[in-house]
Amino acid sequence: MAELLNVLNIPVDAAMLAAWRGWLAPARPPFYLTAAEAEALGLDTVPRDGLTLTPEVRDTITEWNIPPLADRVAWLTLADVDALPPGARRALLRAQVRHGRGNVPLGRAFPELGLPPGRFLWRPGQLTAGVLARLVAASGVPCQRAEVPPEVWRAAQEVLPGARALAGSFPQGSAGNCFGAVMGAAGTRGAAAEWMQREPFEAFLHEHTRPGGRDDRAGTVLLWRSASGLAALAASVALNGSGSLRA
Repeated sequence: MAELLNVLNIPVDAAMLAAWRGWLAPARPPFYLTAAEAEALGLDTVPRDGLTLTPEVRDTITEWNIPPLADRVAWLTLADVDALPPGARRALLRAQVRHGRGNVPLGRAFPELGLPPGRFLWRPGQLTAGVLARLVAASGVPCQRAEVPPEVWRAAQEVLPGARALAGSFPQGSAGNCFGAVMGAAGTRGAAAEWMQREPFEAFLHEHTRPGGRDDRAGTVLLWRSASGLAALAASVALNGSGSLRA
């Protein structure tokens, strides 16, 4: 039987590790440039407008951070990047950092890999289980699912039948969000794996919740709205005097 890796107190199997590895080291990632930068580097590009990315690519490269002025995209394999002259390769990676593109780490942050200190791109072989665990753990806090007393789970079961399965698990991709997680914890099948829009979430609130509630009562939905009244963030809570769970 394969041994599970523990990341943030959550067991992770080989399939999840392979998925992380694929998101961090895709075969042909996008690189964002201005028209002048693309010309200086001699790279073929396509317009950024209308670009379609998977949710996982979008989140891995933090596409929402990239400013409009970087309106050209070069799709390059690792071999393409390696074939660039060293100066052009450094300029390409520096441009990604300057434009806010994520997943361009510093070699000095990973001394165990024996890399030069500057920017680099991940290769699948570098993303060992230990490196992946370190990367994921750096952006989270340890799960406390095991600390939740049995009575809390029992209290939550009636109103949050899906909470226990969701707690202490990593999502299978980037499609889920907080609205979907709340609906999934409340028992809406498939909601936790969907990027839930405000409209169906508001319909869920209208049908399944009522104003009021307390943060020490299982099934209370915590909801944050923007100044204009739009739902911005949500969580569902199970809590008693000795433990808590949010999904």
